[in-house]
Amino acid sequence: MLPMTELLLAPGVTLRAVQTNKFKTSMLSVTFLEPLTAEHASLNALLPKVLRRGTQRYPDLEALSAALDDLYGGGIEPILRKKGEVQCLGFWGSFLDDAFVPEGANILENAASLLGELVLAPAGEGKTFLPAYVESEKENLVNKIRGQVNDKLQYSLSRLRTLMCEGEAYGLDKLGTEEQVRAITGERLYARYREVLETAPVYLYYCGSADPARVEQAFRQAFSTLPKTQRREVPQTQVVQAPKGEVRRFQDAMDVGQGKLILGFRTGGGFQSREAVAQGLLFNAVYGGTTNSKLFLNVREKLSLCYFASSSLAQNKGLLQVYSGVEFANFQQAEDEILAQLKACQKGEITQEEFEAARRSVVGSLRTTLDAQGRLEEYWLNRFVSGTEFAPEELAEEVGNVSLEQVIRVAQAVRLDSIYTLRGKEENHGQAQV
Repeated sequence: MLPMTELLLAPGVTLRAVQTNKFKTSMLSVTFLEPLTAEHASLNALLPKVLRRGTQRYPDLEALSAALDDLYGGGIEPILRKKGEVQCLGFWGSFLDDAFVPEGANILENAASLLGELVLAPAGEGKTFLPAYVESEKENLVNKIRGQVNDKLQYSLSRLRTLMCEGEAYGLDKLGTEEQVRAITGERLYARYREVLETAPVYLYYCGSADPARVEQAFRQAFSTLPKTQRREVPQTQVVQAPKGEVRRFQDAMDVGQGKLILGFRTGGGFQSREAVAQGLLFNAVYGGTTNSKLFLNVREKLSLCYFASSSLAQNKGLLQVYSGVEFANFQQAEDEILAQLKACQKGEITQEEFEAARRSVVGSLRTTLDAQGRLEEYWLNRFVSGTEFAPEELAEEVGNVSLEQVIRVAQAVRLDSIYTLRGKEENHGQAQV
């Protein structure tokens, strides 16, 4: 098991350091955890983009690029992620590990220092951002929001979440809306920046060969000017255990050649403990999460009702989505068969071969997490947001202990909430569009 050290650098400021010699690079990240709200979504989305434009010492992209070149071609990028109903904003950086540079180069300390500067010493006059940077990044964010419709599958998944979770923070887009972005001023963004710095829980992460004491010192120094304030607890995600009424249907019509069928389910609760996560992952793998799943082998391969048919589980939210690409004429057949395969899981019609293939897939995926620094960083962020600390190796071991009966019980708690279809403009079969 990879050694992992967790340190509390200050109230609300946590550092997790994973020590390993497996990689030629080290990875650092800083993440502020904000509750996802309509009021702040676009402001939070814009903030890391504007901060990445420059610091007091390196006031533009050219100067920042030169500073990164001096660190053997390292990279730092803004990040914005949605974990349940938590908006995670900040930066991650990748640098050549100190084990592969001349002695005394101190890549870790210099990389952490630059990361701290991006967060704590933005380019500008001290109490505002440079207007040109704000306006430029606003335009980029508007274009990104508009461009989401170009990926029809992701657009359809987002629409299902928005419509199904109306009134819940999970239904909000982590980018906010075009109207909200347009309304942002430099003064308002800077005020939000100060509020985030002073109130949001901070999660710092390192993965590389350096010992924890050195990592702690590097981060303490880099973030020494972080406000010493009382920070909020890590935001919680509201879990709606069951549908509130009859199954709801939504549809959009667009100029598309392939339909999208998305089904949203409530699973009876969130998946946060090691046992619950292991059981949820294994159920999802049996049902639709792998190429050995019931959806793939039956709906796609055997019956050829879909171009693809898969499922994904939002652990913190307790929401299951089935997504598929469908010929317009096959919508009803595909829906019926997707639900039939769930019913089969609920009745225990899962062969030992299916069960063990799903187990091997989940365990293999968890083990490969250890071989990819980006996946490992995101894994530990997920654990931090959910307030749990079990390592990928521990979760893989727990998956090995899950019984078929436990997976069946997970399946039996799943209830259909909403169905979304994206049809061609000529395929309006009398259903109301949303």
